[in-house]
Amino acid sequence: MGNLGLTEILTIGGALLIFFGPSRLPSLGKSLGQSIHEFKKAGRALTAEATDRAE
Repeated sequence: MGNLGLTEILTIGGALLIFFGPSRLPSLGKSLGQSIHEFKKAGRALTAEATDRAE
């Protein structure tokens, strides 16, 4: 989590709860997780392509 401490994480979580409400947080988390998964997948594909071109 980098340099984030417990207080900062709780503050961010509280702000998210206030802004989005408890009903939207699960869908927000799911969307964020899917986005991170797609970003990592694209990064692995680019790395594999660069490795293939280097050989």
